[in-house]
Amino acid sequence: MEQKKILIITYYWPPAGGPGVQRWLKFAKYLPDFGWKPVIYTPENPSYPLLDDSLIKDVPKDIEIVKTKIWEPYQLAEKLNKSNKKFKAGQFDVGKNQSWKSRLSIWVRGNFFIPDARVFWVKPSVTFLEQYLKENKIEVVVTSGPPHSLHLIGLNLKKKLPNLKWIADFRDPWTEISYYKHLKLTKNSDRKHRKLESEVFRNANITLATSYTDAENFRKNGANAVCITNGFDESDSQKTTHSNTQTLKQKFTLSYIGVLEQLRNPENLWKTLNDLIQQHPDFAENFLLKFAGRIDDKILADIENSALKNHILNLGYLSHDKAIEEMQSSDILLITNFPNESSKGIIPGKIFEYLATGKQIISFGPDEADVSRILTETDAGKHFNYDDSDAIKDFILEKFKLWKNGNLKENTKNIEQFSRRNLTRKLAEILD
Repeated sequence: MEQKKILIITYYWPPAGGPGVQRWLKFAKYLPDFGWKPVIYTPENPSYPLLDDSLIKDVPKDIEIVKTKIWEPYQLAEKLNKSNKKFKAGQFDVGKNQSWKSRLSIWVRGNFFIPDARVFWVKPSVTFLEQYLKENKIEVVVTSGPPHSLHLIGLNLKKKLPNLKWIADFRDPWTEISYYKHLKLTKNSDRKHRKLESEVFRNANITLATSYTDAENFRKNGANAVCITNGFDESDSQKTTHSNTQTLKQKFTLSYIGVLEQLRNPENLWKTLNDLIQQHPDFAENFLLKFAGRIDDKILADIENSALKNHILNLGYLSHDKAIEEMQSSDILLITNFPNESSKGIIPGKIFEYLATGKQIISFGPDEADVSRILTETDAGKHFNYDDSDAIKDFILEKFKLWKNGNLKENTKNIEQFSRRNLTRKLAEILD
């Protein structure tokens, strides 16, 4: 039986690194097993904040990849202020860390490029793809955002081709994302963002959300929303035998893997660890705080000015394969979310790879977060809000004592639902 074609419009594709690329890379990997032939549409000359060549091995060898050129204004922004490089990853300085250049750059980013700086790819893509879809008899299109400007490609294609089945995939919310309120939007710009978001919700045949709460919120705003979370790939999760940490004397290791920016900085955790080091000599002798990824310079500076400074292993950005090795050589894995209630639906993608390792997870974010639900269902760790203190200390000390006695067990209870293959099966069911 001939496979049906599905066009996936995504900005992030290998060699792009980070979690944004992995969702549709993995779907594309497994869709042929369920009767679908993916075609990828992506920029020819993108400006990626991170590169990871190790992800290329997951690109199906026979997959069709269509590319067209994109113009982005990031080079101009970086000339104005070097810290604007963070914009590529949706990050920027906040609060006391903002200079006047940062404030100006954020205002320009929010008000001149709606919904984002990749918006200049919309019109040429619509012109190209309208003809391409007809010539190649493709009746299903996926747009994956952020960048949410890609949803405008789907919206315009849907208006031109009403019979097109369009799936708008929101890896993160649009106007409900925590940093939206930091964009310094004028009232007119805010209205425009919300109008475009509403049009996407109303016109997409299906809106995919990566969390239960996001799906519920999208439905309240007029979307036909379905939740398909991110997940882990069994082929990525095979046990490894070596890592950077294992070359050191064995330590009780708490690790953060990924990008950590100022808006998700668990300051109370650093304070708690600092207190434990000062109050418990045994803990101080055996503790290691490991970073594998891109950690904001200001966060690192604060940590290095505390008692933690002699307990840090900062490995910098690692390939996806190496990052998984570092997860597996850890004892507790740290995950953080934005602290405000509107972010309780964000499920950082790395939690699923954390789950696959069987390691204990400590999570920070708002109360009643979807992450908390997952940790409870899988018995994989504990979720805290950013104001907790004694409870954090109790949790870490409990795990340290278990580790010291050789009783810190691994656990993979109820995680099969989050395998990439099972999630792709769920996707295929809604595509038919």
